[in-house]
Amino acid sequence: MRRHGQRHWGGEFKGCGYRMTKPRQAILDVLGETDEHLSAEDIYQAVYKFYPNIGMTTVYRNLELLVDMSLIVRFDFGHGRAKYELTDQYSEKGHHHHLVCKKCNKVIDYSDFMNDEVKFLKSTEKGLSEIYKFRITDHLIQFLGICEECSKK
Repeated sequence: MRRHGQRHWGGEFKGCGYRMTKPRQAILDVLGETDEHLSAEDIYQAVYKFYPNIGMTTVYRNLELLVDMSLIVRFDFGHGRAKYELTDQYSEKGHHHHLVCKKCNKVIDYSDFMNDEVKFLKSTEKGLSEIYKFRITDHLIQFLGICEECSKK
């Protein structure tokens, strides 16, 4: 099942001066249909199943464009490979943060305690913006630690 049709994304591309292509649509569909954080290789393998003409270079090039357009986010969880997901605006998950296991590399999305975090972050962002004359547009939060399964080992 595809959650994000071409009509939905078409306006985003036209507004940025780009056109929707099959590879872009396929990449967005793959990211829209998973709750996982996918590497470029994971995305390539998923897209290749229904669009076998795609190449790895095309995937990398389009991932960079989609990040630049703020349709997807690139994360470095310390695993040696970037991972991607739809931005909060386009994801069914909405705004969330991450818990990252340093042993097994598991990534857990969480949105608990958001009200407390939002209050703290707004205050922090305001203070940082004033002190450094820096306009903050977004933030990423990830906590590193050991997941329950790894703790039991």
